[in-house]
Amino acid sequence: MDKISDIGKSTRNGNALRLLAYVFAASDHGSLRQAARALRVRESSVSRNVVKLEQLLEMQLFERDVRGVRLTKTGRAWADVARTHYDGLLDVLTKHVGENHDAKTLRIGLCRVTGGKFLERLVRRFAGLYPGVNLIIQDVPAAQCLTAVRQRRLDIAFMHDLGSVTSCRSEVFWKERLFVLLPSTHPLAGRETVTWSDLAGSRVLASVGSEGSTLDLQLLERVGVDGSPLVEACPSSRATVIFKVQLGQGIMLAVESYARNVGIDSATWKPLQGQDSVIPVCGVWLESNPNRAVLRLAGIARNMTAAQVGTKPSP
Repeated sequence: MDKISDIGKSTRNGNALRLLAYVFAASDHGSLRQAARALRVRESSVSRNVVKLEQLLEMQLFERDVRGVRLTKTGRAWADVARTHYDGLLDVLTKHVGENHDAKTLRIGLCRVTGGKFLERLVRRFAGLYPGVNLIIQDVPAAQCLTAVRQRRLDIAFMHDLGSVTSCRSEVFWKERLFVLLPSTHPLAGRETVTWSDLAGSRVLASVGSEGSTLDLQLLERVGVDGSPLVEACPSSRATVIFKVQLGQGIMLAVESYARNVGIDSATWKPLQGQDSVIPVCGVWLESNPNRAVLRLAGIARNMTAAQVGTKPSP
């Protein structure tokens, strides 16, 4: 039992398959050098792993000389049995990957993120590089966002950055400017831009209806804290909140991608300038998610972000 336990500890996390792959490659090619070339690794790596398996099995698998390597009589008997199980396991894994529809689908959740140029370019670039992956893009309520990622109902979600996220990987990919919706009769309606101090004393109406606010209430409460407007939660739809703005009963905040695509009669969008006028948008995913498309999408986003700021992407 101790020997079995030692093998289990030494070959967990997929190392067992790697050890077997090295041994069978050496047997097939009759040379550690040729095996290394076929596996695209260093010869020392093949030699080290062959020795490791021999030590675990307490058995000499190969005879070695200047001409190469060949299985010993005991090694050949062991390899005949092990090869059958190894090939069968590879067939099972290959078949599973081929039939795994989840691996060909990437579920993207948008939590109060309304697209924008960066996200559009990201999705188009991913689709161009991986046309075989089916992209499913859907809205997700803020209260369900992280749970959906943790339970793998979503592979990745894009949301406004609210700080540290537990049990998930979170990375800021782009930023969006805040815009304020003012009634056309508002004193600031003729300005090109506004600041938080310009809005001091104003009422920011935030929808808490079924659609939810265009921005997270926690985010609204923390931005522009010095001389900022008051945030008022409205049990209404966004359409009703916009109507209230048109009537002059308050103002509304949204990110640029939303403001640029939603024109409002009797109201006007104005960009915010100054401190806390830009908010980060992050991607959140589960690092243990076996769907490799997640890491590919995150990698593309990371490279796009680095290209924008002129830096190399972090590993």
